[in-house]
Amino acid sequence: MSLMNTQYDSIMRMYAARQARSRQEYEARMEQLQKDIPELSALEADITTCQAALVRSAVEDAPSRRDGLKSRLKALQEQRSALLSAHGLTPEAMKPVYVCPDCQDTGFIGAEKCHCFLQAEIDLLYHQSNLNDVLKQENFDTFSYNWYDGDDRDSMRRTVAEARLFIENFDKQFQNLLLLGAVGTGKTFLSNCIARELMDSCHSVVYLTAFQLFDMLSKAAFGGERSAQNYQQTYPYLFDCDLLIIDDLGTELPNSFTVSQFFLCINERILRKKSTLISSNLDMEALRSIYSERTLSRIISSYTIRQLPGSDIRIKKKLYNTNS
Repeated sequence: MSLMNTQYDSIMRMYAARQARSRQEYEARMEQLQKDIPELSALEADITTCQAALVRSAVEDAPSRRDGLKSRLKALQEQRSALLSAHGLTPEAMKPVYVCPDCQDTGFIGAEKCHCFLQAEIDLLYHQSNLNDVLKQENFDTFSYNWYDGDDRDSMRRTVAEARLFIENFDKQFQNLLLLGAVGTGKTFLSNCIARELMDSCHSVVYLTAFQLFDMLSKAAFGGERSAQNYQQTYPYLFDCDLLIIDDLGTELPNSFTVSQFFLCINERILRKKSTLISSNLDMEALRSIYSERTLSRIISSYTIRQLPGSDIRIKKKLYNTNS
């Protein structure tokens, strides 16, 4: 998975800011050190001159001269260490301080991304997903089959296995999911489990309820210039994120605009080979009635459709917590 350009640029701006801050702090510290230790300035100049001469000697292939310069440089560095020590300091005081010493705040070690860059990717993706807080509570680690009984439990185990397969094959094949089921059967929870796993492997996920999605699109279309500008900023995430989750489809107030925009959204993502996960309390016939035969046909041909079993888990949890 590769970040979208806007996401990559955002992270690189963060690293540029870190480097600028580190450089400013280093320059300010060096200026203060040279005020506190006047001899340090001349000594640093001698070390810099000696290092430059050592580089030239290597280019000119003058080994005898190089050996003398190495000895001279070592003596100057020892002199600097002694000077710093006399003022209660170590040679580390002369070095820049980095947030990540491993990559020196560049984000890369050689041609490879540093561990701090990978973490920055994950942090950014969580922040932009609208799921930052909820995924701490709703993930595979906290998922429980205890709320399902008998055949429903077996059916849910198969559905979870398919969800894990969706994650495992995410980078290998283009796929989409439609989760159907009654209110409270775990559709949103399972969607969040999938989102958590993909985001932890640095995939970009955007979560929107159907209401949020159509509200955003309607404001872009009818909300004036400022809303249109906001939409232009949101557009890349809506159509280019690795996984778009549309939760509770059918809970919005449907009209000709939402129907046409829904088809546009899922069709555009199919054309771009970008995965979409949709959850809905509606059955297939209701989806056909609201969103048109054309839309349903597109979903049937491009989505894996799963019906979640059981009754409202949220009521069961409420009763359990009340009685315990």
